Amino acid sequence: MQPTITDTVTAAWKAAWDEGDVDALDAIVTADYQRESTGTKKVTGLAELKQEVLDVRAAFPDLTTRIDKVIASGDDVAIFWTTTGTFTQPLRGVPPTGGVVETRGSNALTLRDGRIAYERVTWDSAELLADLGVPSLGSAFEEAPDVVVDNLSGNLPSDVMKGFNRQFITGVTVVTTVDDEGRPRGLAANSYASISLDPPLVLVCVQKTSSTYPALFQSSHLGINILSNDQLGTVRTFASKAPDKFADLEWHAGPHGTPLIDGSAASLEAEIKERFQAKTHTIFVGRVRHAEVGEAHPMVYKAGHFFDGARLEEL
Repeated sequence: MQPTITDTVTAAWKAAWDEGDVDALDAIVTADYQRESTGTKKVTGLAELKQEVLDVRAAFPDLTTRIDKVIASGDDVAIFWTTTGTFTQPLRGVPPTGGVVETRGSNALTLRDGRIAYERVTWDSAELLADLGVPSLGSAFEEAPDVVVDNLSGNLPSDVMKGFNRQFITGVTVVTTVDDEGRPRGLAANSYASISLDPPLVLVCVQKTSSTYPALFQSSHLGINILSNDQLGTVRTFASKAPDKFADLEWHAGPHGTPLIDGSAASLEAEIKERFQAKTHTIFVGRVRHAEVGEAHPMVYKAGHFFDGARLEEL
């Protein structure tokens, strides 16, 4: 009995996704094959599909795929599937969590001469990360070619944005956590904000290149310490490349083990609820589980300088 198109597509699909034999896809697609993601609207070709398969399999070495249903009508084929795997290696800049994910999707295929010419998918690696609780905001920052940012050039000079940020006055925080060996980790940040009081939600943005980022991403809790006037040395320590920033620092653990820095104007411990991918940064959203407020005045930051928060004059 001759294999049907359903048999051929299913065999090549499982060879690629379950075994990493991406060249098996060559036999089932046309030379001008295109693949469109319904989520991102991005259109790619075979080379990009092969690379995505390899990237996902590298991150999920135990990946297995189950074909739940195939529906064929002439040159139109729909595949419904379920994939299971363990997140053990980085994917798209996201550190592994060790968690097991089961994700489902469907692909609508258009055939030409028995091969796939066009494929519309409900899933890509961004959707996989979303299933892991790491949704991406990337598409929100993609500019259309005709977007005009200012009225002169259509581009925003970097010094304009820097000038804008220099006019914004903030406090100074140190974001803390522990790594998988229980060692305290932290970084200085001023991108902290309170989201709501009821429920008590906060957010902080962390650059992915930070040495603390992998530990923070994998942690269930984080600490946010609002530094006081007396902690200028602490700021400089956490802004440095020191290998152990807690070596000469006095701190205590919050109820869930997060390092909270002694002498801070205020400190809190939050349970991480969301991790949104925003290009070069991750936005961590946490629900506050513990907070401490001291009597020291907070430090103030503006335009690269630190100021005494106790000497503010009321307008």
